[in-house]
Amino acid sequence: MSMEYIGVVPAEKYPALGLSREDFLWLLRKMCEMRKFEERVERLFFEGQLIGPCHLYLGQEAIAAGIAKALDNEDPIISTYRGHGHAIARGVPFEALMAELFGRKTGTCRGLGGSMHSAMSIEHNILLASAIVGGGIPIAVGVGLALQCRKQKRIVAVFFGDGAVNTGAFHEALNLAAVWKLPVLFVCENNFYAFSVPHKKSFAGESIAARASSYGMKAYLVDGNDVVAVYTSGKAAAVHVHSGNGPAFIECRTYRKKGHGVYDKAEYRPQNEVQEWMKKDPIERFANNLMQLGIVTKEEFEALNMEIERMLNVCVEKAKAAPYLGLSELWELVYTGEALHLG
Repeated sequence: MSMEYIGVVPAEKYPALGLSREDFLWLLRKMCEMRKFEERVERLFFEGQLIGPCHLYLGQEAIAAGIAKALDNEDPIISTYRGHGHAIARGVPFEALMAELFGRKTGTCRGLGGSMHSAMSIEHNILLASAIVGGGIPIAVGVGLALQCRKQKRIVAVFFGDGAVNTGAFHEALNLAAVWKLPVLFVCENNFYAFSVPHKKSFAGESIAARASSYGMKAYLVDGNDVVAVYTSGKAAAVHVHSGNGPAFIECRTYRKKGHGVYDKAEYRPQNEVQEWMKKDPIERFANNLMQLGIVTKEEFEALNMEIERMLNVCVEKAKAAPYLGLSELWELVYTGEALHLG
């Protein structure tokens, strides 16, 4: 099946997209919320207030926002260990996310999952945040099969990085989804590094999207730092899948602003490469376009970021004041023979 490329969408083309002013402002707000949340989390780790593994979404905000906007809220999502952005795009409250990072019972996983599982929220149809590279891909295919068997008019979207595309599970899952025409949208967030391994040293082929296309599914190669390009591809892919044509695949090319995790200085990346990508900041690009069109002013943009900072101040204090899960409460989360009436 064909592969389509969607590059940077210039501001003058925005009016033809069918999006309202409120839609554009929603996309901007969500990206700013992700950026400010991650910057605060990074600071809390450096101050020693948070501990444990944590993988920030800084630089990749356009992908979560664009895909979330393209989907219905009832469409389930499978997230990753770099999932804070996915959760924020879906409307998971700051307070619940932050409480999970602090290990408190008011967190998304009641304080038991930590950062790598914090995006999970059944209420917001985020069924899983897998800490295993590519681990969510076959699970999404299983969810797609369930949706198909139940004749539910929904699609499942699964996020993963470029490091997942060389796993056996990736190939097996894509093949099965294509053979059975399952309602799955595969979203690869290609930030060009699997931890410290450059994409060019681990991947053979024209593109990840081309690899997906070889399985007979509709594929898109997209500028992942352009939220409008991501939304456009996401909407087209969602319509394709909803129409019963089987799965679709989107490769979003992006770049993380920081290392693989909060503990990683990313000194393996060439400085000239980093500097070139920093010029393509997804939030600055989109905000400038909206200012050019008169949709938002510089003052409104600055006020939005200040509002988000104030929200974060409140949610951090609430998270720190929230209780931990009591030892006696842990029994509620364990399957036992007695609980299952097995004697």
